Amino acid sequence: QVQLTESGGGSVQAGGSLSLSCAASGSVFSVDAMGFYRQAPGKQRELVASITRDGGAKYGDSVQGRFTISRDNAKNTVYLQMNSLKFEDTAVYYCNAKGDYGFTYDWWGQGTQVTVSS
Repeated sequence: QVQLTESGGGSVQAGGSLSLSCAASGSVFSVDAMGFYRQAPGKQRELVASITRDGGAKYGDSVQGRFTISRDNAKNTVYLQMNSLKFEDTAVYYCNAKGDYGFTYDWWGQGTQVTVSS
């Protein structure tokens, strides 16, 4: 079992910044990539950003250049810095950890709301 605890988020005006963090606990030895996905009302969940243990990062097209993901392996924690926020970034953001058990299993956090007002 892997538990993911998110913090951060909230409300901000367009152009502002917010940050999220997510700490993994439990059987973290199995976890490789960690990151964040988001889901807006009426839309599918989509990748925001993810990062592997060795620092390889990837971003969703809509956040490239505005968001930065980082990771502290010693703390099993991933961080997301969100700058130049837009109204369309409004969504529930979910922490994700991919456990490697010979197959990939997705662990999810409880989700945190990010609201950007225009």
